[in-house]
Amino acid sequence: MSPAALSLAALVAIIGVSLTARLNVGILAIALGWMVAVFAAGWNTSALTATFPAGLFLTLVGVTLLFGVAQKNGTLEIVARHAVRACGGNPALLPGCFFLLACAVSSLGPGAIAATALIAPLAMSAGATAGVPPFLMALLVANGANAGNLSPFSAVGVIVNTQMARAGIGQHDLAVFTANFTAHAVAGIAAYFLFGGRALLRAAPAARPAIAVPPYSKSHLLTLAVLACWIVAVVGFNAQLGFSAFAAASLLILAGTVKDHAALGAVPWSVIVMVCGVSTLVGVVEKTGGMELFTTLLAQITTAGLANGMMAFVTGVISTYSSTSGVVYPAFLPAVPGLVEKLGGGNPLELSLSINVGAAMVDVSPLSTIGALCLAALPAGENSRALFRQLLLWGMAMTIFGALFCQFLIHWFA
Repeated sequence: MSPAALSLAALVAIIGVSLTARLNVGILAIALGWMVAVFAAGWNTSALTATFPAGLFLTLVGVTLLFGVAQKNGTLEIVARHAVRACGGNPALLPGCFFLLACAVSSLGPGAIAATALIAPLAMSAGATAGVPPFLMALLVANGANAGNLSPFSAVGVIVNTQMARAGIGQHDLAVFTANFTAHAVAGIAAYFLFGGRALLRAAPAARPAIAVPPYSKSHLLTLAVLACWIVAVVGFNAQLGFSAFAAASLLILAGTVKDHAALGAVPWSVIVMVCGVSTLVGVVEKTGGMELFTTLLAQITTAGLANGMMAFVTGVISTYSSTSGVVYPAFLPAVPGLVEKLGGGNPLELSLSINVGAAMVDVSPLSTIGALCLAALPAGENSRALFRQLLLWGMAMTIFGALFCQFLIHWFA
């Protein structure tokens, strides 16, 4: 078997393992990449090391470290509680407020998983007190967190934009964010009116949930000031995202807002290993000719006219059981230019956006981390089995929704 075929087989194996096992496939990806590159393709270890995404690694560690500081010193939680109180606790407004809150927290850096872990317990508790159906609240939190997940400041947004730039489709940060935000906003609005929102709007005002809101401390205010300066530096002065995040995190740690070991403990090392490991293997696949073989096979299951919807559906199905950011994005986004060439037409940006949206829409499923966090936050006494089934069915339905959205609407954002 040629090195190209072996490298592609290794990538397929990684996708398969990610669907069926709990193993961090980044570890296996590096091991398989080493064996294919060194023993089949005859590379030296320096050539293999060059495929490791060092820039992506530093950016992910820097951004997640900075927001790990803000999470561990309580800044993110107290901001969330103030935001909930600001919406007045009106039961009809709570789902929408939590959608926007989860979106804001996710888009400013932590990403959807961290935002859901922070917001879901507060949202599910407030919803139970105010009489909001738990399924509705879970969907709005999950969709809100996912809606902000591909901002240029989010760790997952960094992954997507880096992979697209690597494929020659860079400098489309706004399109990446708005396409993903719009798809999740549409799904969230539909969920609101399908699963209890109309009843909440018609109901008389109920007892509003009491949300304890402690005052801001000096540590919280300093953290918010540093985060604001960091965002201004990145947006206004083109400061490098990762290195500037390291500088901001260092300042906050030196100021005593949090212990360094606590901040480092908040960094999602397993996700970073997964993303960088799979990206390393994809680098081997590209350089051995496996990516050309991969795009040829993909081209055989679709046409140029149906490519957007088909890719959204395929990546959605895989993402239901696999890691969206750790496996699907690193595996599929680099294949876009070759796929367009093999199809004899198509828009690379539209196809990339379709992969982004299709893979993310299903993450409300309880088989994903985001859906599982919402399920885990369900207050005692509520029916967790019913919520599991509801989230699972909705997540499966999102493979169809994502495909239709991308087939007919994604060109608006390209």
